[in-house]
Amino acid sequence: MDNTSITLQALRVSKIVGIDLGTTNSAVAVMDAGIPGILADENGGRLLPSIVHYPESGNILVGEPARRMQVSQPERTVSSIKRLIGKTEKVNLEGWGCKVSENPIGVEIDGGIQLPEAVSAEILKALKRTAESVLCEAVDRAVITVPAYFNDGERLATKRAGELAGFTVERIINEPTAAALACGLKSLEEGSRVAVYDFGGGTFDLSILEIREGVFEVLATHGNTALGGDDIDSEIASWMRAKIDRELDATALARVNAEAEKVKISLSSSMSTSIKLPFISSDLSFECDVTRGEIEKLALPTLERTRAHCMRALGDSGLNAKDLSQVVLVGGQTRMPLVRRLVAEWFECTEYEEISGGIRLGDSFHKTKGPILNVSTNPDEAVALGASIQGAILSGEVSDLLLLDVTPLSLGLETFGGLMNVIIPRNTTIPTRAGELFTNAVDGQEKMLIHVLQGEREKSGDNWSIGRFEIAFERIKRGAARVGVQFEIDANGILNVLARDTKTGLEKIVSLSSAINVEENQVHEMIEQSVEHAFEDMDSRKWIEAAAKAKEAVNAARLGLDSFAGEIDCSDAITASIQEVETILEASGKTTGDLPGLKSAVSGLDKVTMPMAELMMDQAIEMILKRQNGID
Repeated sequence: MDNTSITLQALRVSKIVGIDLGTTNSAVAVMDAGIPGILADENGGRLLPSIVHYPESGNILVGEPARRMQVSQPERTVSSIKRLIGKTEKVNLEGWGCKVSENPIGVEIDGGIQLPEAVSAEILKALKRTAESVLCEAVDRAVITVPAYFNDGERLATKRAGELAGFTVERIINEPTAAALACGLKSLEEGSRVAVYDFGGGTFDLSILEIREGVFEVLATHGNTALGGDDIDSEIASWMRAKIDRELDATALARVNAEAEKVKISLSSSMSTSIKLPFISSDLSFECDVTRGEIEKLALPTLERTRAHCMRALGDSGLNAKDLSQVVLVGGQTRMPLVRRLVAEWFECTEYEEISGGIRLGDSFHKTKGPILNVSTNPDEAVALGASIQGAILSGEVSDLLLLDVTPLSLGLETFGGLMNVIIPRNTTIPTRAGELFTNAVDGQEKMLIHVLQGEREKSGDNWSIGRFEIAFERIKRGAARVGVQFEIDANGILNVLARDTKTGLEKIVSLSSAINVEENQVHEMIEQSVEHAFEDMDSRKWIEAAAKAKEAVNAARLGLDSFAGEIDCSDAITASIQEVETILEASGKTTGDLPGLKSAVSGLDKVTMPMAELMMDQAIEMILKRQNGID
């Protein structure tokens, strides 16, 4: 009998690469043989400048070739596109050669509009080509990082960019959390808490994590998606333009902006440098010397803006600086010595000694009580490396780590009276799911508006609307409908809302991909206002809830009088109590009034309507008994 050998070839599954889609630079990494590593392009470049050039003819240029075109053709070259992705309001990007469009948000090239997702996709395609060239195989699965404070729309737009580039986006994760994975924090003592200070080219995040049994849980996060090293570059460029004191065309402005970044980078490793811009215009060359101290004065206001986020994150987590084991610095801007000095001061870090290019740990580094200032990981590469570790976790290559993020803002619904009912509080670990049961507020209602809100205030009007939809049900009397509403935030931080009529089973599921996004300065203002107006907001909530109950009591009393006025002796007393409650309501505003007086009047109404309520109850019981005995 012949023995026939059968060879089975298993389908090869693409590795999951980790991608840091940065404002200034991007990178791609992969875990191989248990070790995460950055993948370099054919020229040995480990970082890809996040710049895209659209030529009049020929192929789109990405990275270093695009950077070279930024000075000569700034109107056709796009940088810092991350500051536009997912936005619904026009962003002022000073110094851009290309024009930013308003509706839709994008950049204008040759009379057309390139959407931020499309521009970002070109960067991701370049990273994909690098990965496929190095790995010698097709790569179509990726974990992509975003700032922790990216909202739902910005996360979805980033995911769409990945899909346009040909990736299946397995997960969207927060940059600070990815950086924590890359910094070897798993080896810390059980229960260690770590702050990740992530200051990149266009965004800033501060996240606080706790490590337990291989689980990285984010306790709190705070930040600003429109604050970064670009802002320092802008300050330096403004200072240079003031020195030049001459009207400059677009090409000259591009040269100034490029030189500003070079000056900042140079002064991170030296105490002084020279600025040289030959023939900045046809009849002018500019040259001057600048010191680190001068640039630090320009940078300080921008850096000080990050401090408030650090303190808020500590406050949200319920920790003090001394409760932290480490403060990890991530993002290219943290190479700046001033950043390191300030962060060490704010978090009361252990002693360090400043040297050329950064810091050297002092002899007493491990002996003091403050957290360690961790600068051990390449700040430009940590996020991509962490994303590759997350990819390995998802593919099963790594099984002893788990990543848990949080949602940075509360999510809820508008309820009767214009109040926000929180379904998922801010800093809840994601993925998560939560819901509540709601009823109709008026008689004859046939549908319910599900108005989804985001924010920290008590009144719905003080929060932001991120979506509205309706669910229908049978025409029914007030309080008889039962509609369950469930919020689900997936591992990418994207919100899905389900509403279901529990009687009919009719349901509607909405993914809030068209959410109304809120600019970060507004987010920060909201959180500040929620603290500033906390007592005022709570008083308003108490009044609105009490007024709603009072109106219900008045309506119930009037209905009772219509049915039983001839059977009770207290009709006049009930009418007088109703008038007392209504007088207080009429004299009050929508959000404020005489709360003690209202409560007293409603209590009085409850007492005088007691005989009528007992009569109504007796009648209801009698009708139930008759139905049970088959009597019409």
